[in-house]
Parts: sequence; structure tokens; C-alpha cells
Amino acid sequence: MQNTIDKLILHITGAREILSREMIQELWSGYGKILRIRLKGYSQKSVIIKHIHLPEEELHPRGWNTDISRERKLFSYQVETHWYDQWSSQCDDACHVPVSLGIKKIGDEVILVLEDLKEAGYPLQKTSVSWPEIKAGLYWLAHFHATYLGKKPQGLWDTGTYWHLETRPDELTALKDPDLKAAAPIIDEKLRNAKYQTFVHGDAKLANFCFSTDGEKAAAVDFQYIGGGCGMKDVAYFAGSCLTEDSCEELEDEILDYYFSVLKSAIESKKNDIDIQAVEIEWRNLYHLAWTDFFRFLQGWSPGHWKIHSYSERISLQVIKSLRESGKLP
Repeated sequence: MQNTIDKLILHITGAREILSREMIQELWSGYGKILRIRLKGYSQKSVIIKHIHLPEEELHPRGWNTDISRERKLFSYQVETHWYDQWSSQCDDACHVPVSLGIKKIGDEVILVLEDLKEAGYPLQKTSVSWPEIKAGLYWLAHFHATYLGKKPQGLWDTGTYWHLETRPDELTALKDPDLKAAAPIIDEKLRNAKYQTFVHGDAKLANFCFSTDGEKAAAVDFQYIGGGCGMKDVAYFAGSCLTEDSCEELEDEILDYYFSVLKSAIESKKNDIDIQAVEIEWRNLYHLAWTDFFRFLQGWSPGHWKIHSYSERISLQVIKSLRESGKLP
């Protein structure tokens, strides 16, 4: 297989020689690996290979090895392949994604040959960020959501994100909070039935962004869970991956104000006739629901997770109270 992959890389890129291979990471639960391939005789120094193959034995770090989990992951790789093949070219530099150089299916294995973001001007990955870098991520998300606003996610997840309720029945069963469990389907319905839908990245955590050297521009990777949804799912998830508990609360208004200011200009630049003010009103009102939706997943999946903190608990209680006052919950 290695010889076949090498020939594929040289054929796609036109490079003369493979100089070296660098392991970047193993894929979740043993489903393959991501490599940086250094080349001679190609316009860039390297490309990225995402090599997907089924493990002989699935190893999940938290023990969620079920048929549902396996089917979800298998479909996620089909989605990502389709995304790169059919949809990714619609992204411009304002929401840069790796250029798909070639896709090859060999038996039950898939090889994605992708642009190396390190060579494309996004060499940095961050474990902590300052406000300018948070703005860079929000800028990317706003332009990404504007690009796909109102489009149907054909070949992708009908509902994007890896934690949405339909794909997480086991985690819902494990959830100990009765109020949150009762609210879960109502929250899910409100998010799915939002009038204004776009494509959500679906796993827009800090680890899936690469930054320019000055930290002012971002690009994103990992599109296994891209699909339809309200943009607040990505924004809430991104903020939660970047910020401490206190900062989540302190910066909430700034995060939303900046995101919507960029979203407005991005929609206007695309000469889209969508009512921008209506989008903002609807989505702002869904931010806390999106936050609570992910909190519900975490509480069932990993109750001791570091992202479970008093800010998330307060938001969850506010959402449940609001649903109760509106008559949605008893």
C-alpha cells in the first residue's frame, strides 16, 4: 500500500521524489493517520496525506465502542471526502481550507492529498490564544457561514456537529440531569428548525485551526462533521475551546458583536439578498441554546470534562428556566 500511495502522490503533484514522511497524528480510534510528505520537484515543499482505513479493533479513549459510534465515524469520513471533492472549492481566502489535490479510494481505504497549510501561510497551531487570534477564528467562521448560508448540505450531514442529539442516544441515556435530559430534544428541535441555516464546520475547536505567523489570519481543517445548522453551534463550540470559564462570560458580548459585524459584511460582499438583521436576531437568540446543546453532550459523554464549569451550568439553567416559562417544559 505504501508504494501505491507514493505513486499516487507523485502522480498528483508531478513531484520527482518523496524526500521524507512526518507523522502528524493518528486518527481518532485508530481509523488511520495524517502525514506530512516532503517533496522534491513540486511547487510547494510538502503536502498533507490523510490516510483513512478501518482498524482491526476500534480503540476509543473513553470506551464508547458501539455500533452507533462506528457507523457515525465511518459516515464522517465519507462526508469529509465528499466535502473536499464537491464543496470545499467554494471557500475563498477569507475562510481558507486546504486545497484538495486529489482523492483516491483503494478497497476500503481512502487517501486524501491536501495542501499543506504550513506552506500556504498558516504555520502555527495554538493551545492558547489572545483576543486577535480569537478574532481570526471568528472571522473565518463568519465568512464560512456566509459562504454556505441557505445552501442544502447534499452529501454532508443533514445536521452538522458530532454531538447532535440524533447521533448520541447512548450519551443521552447516560445523562444524570433530568431537567437537561427533558430539555435536550426541545433544544435540538429549536436549533434544527432555525429559519436561517448554513453549513457548520461541526468540530470548530481551537485544535482544528491553523494561524498565520502574526496570528491575524486563520484556516481550518478536519471536516468530518460538516453539515447543516445554525452558525451559533460553531461559535459557541469555538469559544468554549479557547477560553477559561471567566473569559467565556466576560467576552460573550464581544465575541458575538465581532462575529456578527463580520458576518454582515461577508453576506453583503456576496450580494446575498438574505435579511442580515433577521439572521442576527435569530442566531443571537440561539447562542445559549447552542452552548447548552454541547453541554448536554458533555454531561452524558464525560461528566468530569474540563469544559464543564459553572458558566456552562448557569447558561443551561437559564435555558431550562426559559423553556419552562414558555410552556415548553413542565
